[in-house]
Amino acid sequence: MNTKNLMVSFCTVAIVLFLVAFVSAAGYAIDKVEVNDLEIYPVDNLASVNAGEVIKVEVWFTANFDDDFLVDDSDLSDSYVTVEAELDTGKEKIEAVSSAMALEDGESKKVTLNLKVPYELEDALSDLVSLTIEIDGEEYELLEKYQLKVKREVYNADVMSIEVSQTVVAGEILPVDVVLKNIGYNDLDDIYVTVSIPALGIEKTSYFGDILAVEDEDNDDFTRGRFYLRIPYEALEGIYTIKVEASNDDLDLVESEEIIVKNDFSNGNVIVTSFRKIVATGQDAEYSFMLVNPTNQLKVYQIVTESSGNLYTNANTAVVAVPAGTSKTVTVTANAAKEGEYTFNVNVLSAGKLEGVITFSLGAEGKQSNPIAVLTVILAIVFLVLLVVLIVLLGKKPQKTEEFGESYY
Repeated sequence: MNTKNLMVSFCTVAIVLFLVAFVSAAGYAIDKVEVNDLEIYPVDNLASVNAGEVIKVEVWFTANFDDDFLVDDSDLSDSYVTVEAELDTGKEKIEAVSSAMALEDGESKKVTLNLKVPYELEDALSDLVSLTIEIDGEEYELLEKYQLKVKREVYNADVMSIEVSQTVVAGEILPVDVVLKNIGYNDLDDIYVTVSIPALGIEKTSYFGDILAVEDEDNDDFTRGRFYLRIPYEALEGIYTIKVEASNDDLDLVESEEIIVKNDFSNGNVIVTSFRKIVATGQDAEYSFMLVNPTNQLKVYQIVTESSGNLYTNANTAVVAVPAGTSKTVTVTANAAKEGEYTFNVNVLSAGKLEGVITFSLGAEGKQSNPIAVLTVILAIVFLVLLVVLIVLLGKKPQKTEEFGESYY
């Protein structure tokens, strides 16, 4: 009895295994896989690729839906099929998926996918990584694993970080911390790092020395350095790019970061209180503006006014010396010979460079009264009034007084 039961159980297990084998055989079959035009297999024949490169993975496969265990002909096709390739280094996974396709029984396809090999190799010069190919459909799926050998590039580095404040005020010193890591196969000798802001003409270079390919007990495979960049006081507000370049005889690497520069005195360090005046024709209109020197050095400004046609302009001084951290006020006069609306520019220069342009406007109305003529009229009126009073006084005759005498009897 026990023998009979054992035989039945054995047959049942065998049938189940047989069915599973048949079912698993139905679906898809991978005919060939190539990486960068080199055929690979689930075992042996490793393809070698470089860290950081984009590899081409080509998959040939065939649909195999015809099976005795299938229920009806509707199972002889799969209307939504994708092919996925996944690269796993142990620290990072990279994947690519094809577009969907419809396959019928017996149909063969070739799919090409591109993957970028990660740099991180568990601190090794070369390593084995897993490449998984998965064919996934609505009815069937297939998954196979391969191995690739990944090696570092001969010479390569990575700017791991650029630590810098996102906002800086013009005139301040900006610290920039740079961390550089060797991710190449060989050591990097005599590395120089240059940090610059090209738009502002700022550049600093520092010697970073040698960087090992793989960290050991005494030395790291990375190095760091700090740079100090002084932002010019005259820098205009805006977004600027900080460029970090690492180089030696075998390598030239460039990375960048953006910062925002603030400047309250970005328009040539000029402050104007009033841009428009209205005066009579021929009368002087006075304008004033302040020159601010926020730097730590003496600045000398040149003031150039523009005159044209019926408008004459002049500054009270052509050259202004403003000590560090102070300000001075400049006065400009304008005079129009005829009625009308006028505009004129005042140019502010420093060391031959245009610091700012101020545009003023003048409204000339009517004519200016002549003060001498006005005074003459007033005096004439006063004289006439006095003359009239004198005539009136002279025209009056004094009354005779009656005399009384005394009589004695």
